[in-house]
Amino acid sequence: MFESDFFINLVEILSYDPFKPLLFNSGFFLFFFIFILIFYRFFWRNYRAKVFFLTVMSLYFYYKSSGLFFYLVVLSSIVDFIAGKYIHSTEVPARKKLFLVLSILTNLGILGYFKYTNFFINTINSMLSGGIEFVDIFLPVGVSFFTFQSMSYTIDIYKGKLEPENKFIDFLFFVSFFPQLVAGPIVRAKEFLPQIKNDVFITKEEIGRALFLILAGLMKKAIIADYISINFIDRVFEWPTRYTGAENLMAVYAYLVQIYCDFSGYSDMAIGLALLLGFKLPLNFNAPYRAKTTTEFWQRWHISLSSWLRDYLYISLGGNRKGKGRTYINLMLTMLLGGLWHGASWRFVIWGGWHGLALAVERIFNIPEWISKKNIVVKIVGVFITMHVWAVSMIFFRAQSYETGFQIINQIIHFFHFEVLFQFIEGYTLVFILIIIGYLTHYVPQRVEDKVQAFITNLPLVGKAFLITFVIWLVAQFKAADIQPFIYFQF
Repeated sequence: MFESDFFINLVEILSYDPFKPLLFNSGFFLFFFIFILIFYRFFWRNYRAKVFFLTVMSLYFYYKSSGLFFYLVVLSSIVDFIAGKYIHSTEVPARKKLFLVLSILTNLGILGYFKYTNFFINTINSMLSGGIEFVDIFLPVGVSFFTFQSMSYTIDIYKGKLEPENKFIDFLFFVSFFPQLVAGPIVRAKEFLPQIKNDVFITKEEIGRALFLILAGLMKKAIIADYISINFIDRVFEWPTRYTGAENLMAVYAYLVQIYCDFSGYSDMAIGLALLLGFKLPLNFNAPYRAKTTTEFWQRWHISLSSWLRDYLYISLGGNRKGKGRTYINLMLTMLLGGLWHGASWRFVIWGGWHGLALAVERIFNIPEWISKKNIVVKIVGVFITMHVWAVSMIFFRAQSYETGFQIINQIIHFFHFEVLFQFIEGYTLVFILIIIGYLTHYVPQRVEDKVQAFITNLPLVGKAFLITFVIWLVAQFKAADIQPFIYFQF
């Protein structure tokens, strides 16, 4: 009887639970990754066994995140693997284009159905006063990430920038690799596929950097982002008219910290986890709130997406090669579609349009080049303006409706009550401290980060174990009743 109950409980733990998807900041993931590390050492010297083991583990990870929808990863991989082969082998331009279109339509079809079906139904109903019923659709986590990643493979082959992969299992591994599968970074095939065949050799310095990134990412997400969200931001954005303009403004500033710590925290952990397995993922964030212009901001924020949009959309539209007017249109179209990538709502389209407008204005007046030649005071002003261009857009990014967004702005403009700022600091002392820490992470000199990383690298094994235990204990002190999913899981 005991053995039967144990087996049933084990099956329940290992099965997909829609209310408890697998997250980096969960206890189950800790055991999942330890299991991988223990058995990986038996496979990493055998290229075939290594790829097979990590592919199975990656697909299981996605199963624990989205259930049987892991078949979408496999489906996308099959179509793009075959399309890539035919694009490369055929000499007929029309056939090359046909298989490229097949790849793009498959990936955009997956993305469109699961993410935008109800958005289009709602738009049609609003425009035509129709009564089309919404479809009950589950949104698989990270669908925007793995479709873009897989689709870029066939586009690169079509452009002659990449040779097709010979083994399907290698390509499936590239698409499904679990550290970055559900929230990026969006990895290019030409960066990742060559690493598969390399011998796994992890230096002491790489282990130190991996631990630094994992622990820093975990603290950014589970301590800073989650705590200030649950204890302050969510309350204000749910009912902004109950709070003064000062509190609304602090909620906006706090949200900038939350989304940075949440998303960059995931990217840090993804890069660190991959590094412990012998794979190097690209940098995805580079202190974006240091940016002096919106142009520079998008070179620092979600770098893998902004570079993807630049290389596969903006340049494909003509980039800046067809005159100034067309350049501005291309910038706007790229950011509008980038906004729509983030979410199935006109709020995100307007969010993208706002940034497209900012980029176009900066290019018209050549602001990036102009500000680069100015003194430190002008550059600080540039940082201040850029951050507030971002802040205005993020009000509507976070708010659940236009009305809520405009209520926040109205409270800030008409009901500010400056004296409440001191009451906020007194009443939300820990929230305020964590907000300050979140911003300070941007302005700590690189040499300080290097010293911390070197310190972790040089710790003995017992010291590393103690540090990991301490961080886990610290995270547990801040943990809410339910583990909070990463913001970008919904994208």
